[in-house]
Amino acid sequence: MTTRFFPLSPPLRPYVSTIYLSEVAIPDSNRVEDYLHPEWANLRFIDGDPPLAAIGGSPVDETPRFIATGPTSTATYFAAGNMRAWGIGILPMGWAKFIPLPAENLADRLTDGSTHPAFAPFAPLLEALRQVNDVDAAAALIDAHVCALLADAPPDDPAILAAHQALVDDEVTSVADLSAKLSLSERSIERLSYRAFGFSPKLLLLRQRFLRSLGRFMLDPSMAWIDTMDHHYYDQAQFTRDFQRFMGMSPREYAARPKPILGAAAFARAAAAGAAVQGLHKPAG
Repeated sequence: MTTRFFPLSPPLRPYVSTIYLSEVAIPDSNRVEDYLHPEWANLRFIDGDPPLAAIGGSPVDETPRFIATGPTSTATYFAAGNMRAWGIGILPMGWAKFIPLPAENLADRLTDGSTHPAFAPFAPLLEALRQVNDVDAAAALIDAHVCALLADAPPDDPAILAAHQALVDDEVTSVADLSAKLSLSERSIERLSYRAFGFSPKLLLLRQRFLRSLGRFMLDPSMAWIDTMDHHYYDQAQFTRDFQRFMGMSPREYAARPKPILGAAAFARAAAAGAAVQGLHKPAG
């Protein structure tokens, strides 16, 4: 079970967090289970056994081969068999650039990207990637394909980048802070949040606080939770409530679970992209 991350062309960096490849090879048609933490949108192209997945409390079901997932505010369970999965992490600027629907329409949901019209520009990648065996060539194919989409994409909204930069600032902890940072009314920030980020600004700020804590644990699972907690938590009880809200289990339960895919991927992602989890990725300005 391996995950590799590949460099992006400079024009893509404001819109895409990473291009990555996860490969799972296990005997006897078994599956490995793991939980994805809350993250921004992702497009995944599956060759091999389609995984089983469920976001939050939704039923576990077999995924399509082109999985288009909106931003999430809860854990995604998945069970993977023998497969190769190429992924494109889509940042909020990228959602506004490439996906012609509000992010809230697909928040905490996945859909078949091969049939959903909003993802039609990406659909040819599913078959194209099956024809390429060299992984570096396949990563370059993805990069070139997405770069080509920039030509017909709408202009950037600078408020999205400013809002994203504020969200990854750990001193911005309230909607009032966001309003002051962006020089926008709280109502304007709420509309922007649902359109480009998928959720209310209050929920996004709570998610960031949680992810800062989780990211520390992913890089050093030997740490006690009290030591990974973001300094904006009042106490451990508040952190435990957030953990239950965002991961669907207690910190103790999560620590005890094997993390066969996400555990190693956190280190690889931190080395390649500067953050252990996608939600902490700092956008390129």
